[in-house]
Amino acid sequence: VRDEDDALVLYPDEWMEEGTVQLDRVEDTDRAVEVSLSGPGDADRYREVAAYNEAVAEAVAEREADVHARTAETFAAFMSNHYVRPVDDATPKMRAEFREEYLVRNGWPTDEQLAVADESLSVIESVAADVDESVAVEALDDRESADDDGST
Repeated sequence: VRDEDDALVLYPDEWMEEGTVQLDRVEDTDRAVEVSLSGPGDADRYREVAAYNEAVAEAVAEREADVHARTAETFAAFMSNHYVRPVDDATPKMRAEFREEYLVRNGWPTDEQLAVADESLSVIESVAADVDESVAVEALDDRESADDDGST
């Protein structure tokens, strides 16, 4: 962990000697990975962001084809867990990362899902415009209260 910017840095074993990277062994910097541990979003808002993103995914599932619903669920998890940002705040770079890296590695997509990934992202953004974040958070609060009371 790099303390100055709260990032996890991963290097191939062959670059290391006694816990230190040997710069003369670095051939291709693309083999190293840096992951922000704090994320660019507001980590204090994770609960609210995740509730909103889940509500958007549920709305997509209610209104659109299953192929878009599966992508919406995966995209909601990606944006919540990796960026702590609402799905409709995704930048083009985040969308590309999702489409090209996350979805193919972590989403177990079907061929159809991959073929319409861009369309699915547009559908998600369109549906998100109709989802009220405060309503999503209230619904989460209600579910948590019911769980605390022992009722379901």
